[in-house]
Amino acid sequence: MLGFAVMEIRTIHANGVEFAYLAVGEGPLALCLHGFPDTAHTWRHLMPALAERGYRAVAPFMRGYAPTEVPADGAYEGAALAADVAALREALGGDERAVVIGHDWGAFPVYATAGRFRRAVAMAVPPSGTLFPAFLEYDQLKRSFYVFLFQTGLAETAVAMPGFLEKLWADWSPGYDAGRDVEFVRRSIGEPANLAAALGYYRAELGTTPPSGRYPEPSPTPTGPVLYLHGAQDGCLGPEVAKGAFDHLPEGSRAELVAEAGHFLHLERPDEVNRLILDWLGPAPS
Repeated sequence: MLGFAVMEIRTIHANGVEFAYLAVGEGPLALCLHGFPDTAHTWRHLMPALAERGYRAVAPFMRGYAPTEVPADGAYEGAALAADVAALREALGGDERAVVIGHDWGAFPVYATAGRFRRAVAMAVPPSGTLFPAFLEYDQLKRSFYVFLFQTGLAETAVAMPGFLEKLWADWSPGYDAGRDVEFVRRSIGEPANLAAALGYYRAELGTTPPSGRYPEPSPTPTGPVLYLHGAQDGCLGPEVAKGAFDHLPEGSRAELVAEAGHFLHLERPDEVNRLILDWLGPAPS
């Protein structure tokens, strides 16, 4: 298998933002989108496997996550993320063979843009038709305390305090050693502007920050078949949240619960998750 060290960090301009990204391999584009509190390095197990299958695996640091720049428009609503993905696909030379994989916040633009890609994978956040009703259940509201904290002026101070991110990862993926990942995250959102950007996704989602109005609102229904994966021990969004996912996915989709995995299932069970994703994507078309 290709080593993590062969990945290169490059930059590209798309949708008015200078994106930094990791890349490995040659072939059709496989765009890998991270969430919070995470970085492009989260794909270090999957990207070499994609490259071995003949894909050009690209993992951007999402808008506001250094070394990607903080967007001048200050937009973090889902429509902005979908516009980023569409622009990145074009700027990176993606064609009808391109595929997209998203985890956590990275799953939102997958649902909005799946129809533009040959295959699509979403992980850890189900479609909105499943997510929002389940979000209001009491047990899930307790798990989601951070979402409400992030709407307040206390958020920046709390997240920057020693141990906050480590404990969040420990709650979300019990038993997983996230030391390396948290180090990557602190490098990426350690500066006040980057941290405010990362929190901006949550503030836009609940309406604390009004929509920028710059981007057309995408359809809430996924626009093409999706493989959906969720960890059976997910401490961020409990597995019961994923139960109805298949009912809100288009025809031809598939949903799988990954045993012995939490929220960061692709890091906890990389062999199993890689197998599920690669089987869904198939070898890269020539």
